[in-house]
Amino acid sequence: MQVNIDIEEIQKVLPQRFPFLFIDRIIELEPGKKVIAFKNISINEGYFSGHFPGNAVMPGALIIEAMAQASIFIYYSAYKDNLQEMPKYYLGSVKSRFFHPATPGDKLKIIAETVKLLPTGAFVNVKGFVEDKIIAETDLVFAVKT
Repeated sequence: MQVNIDIEEIQKVLPQRFPFLFIDRIIELEPGKKVIAFKNISINEGYFSGHFPGNAVMPGALIIEAMAQASIFIYYSAYKDNLQEMPKYYLGSVKSRFFHPATPGDKLKIIAETVKLLPTGAFVNVKGFVEDKIIAETDLVFAVKT
């Protein structure tokens, strides 16, 4: 389902804040099944001063973090009506692969799809794209504590 979830709405769901918030917009959300989100990668990101001077590349760990943040919306969209308070999310990366770098000026498109969804967590497959080129893929598992 097409949606337009902006940064203000994202901040109501995710506990992360600047400089560790890596989702700017969500454009598609199938509750409990799929999310498509974007991260606009700017040279102003603090990590670029050291990763790497003269050859700025978004760290792989932060790409995985962006993917995890997008994945939270799969869980939240399925269970939000049953939540009494905002849950805490505990992430584990099962398997990640990186194919191409993400650099300043890129728009990272994140597509997360449910493998298995439980009331206590989820298994998701997430792919990251710049334009139509896949740059990363990961299988994530996370637990939820309410």
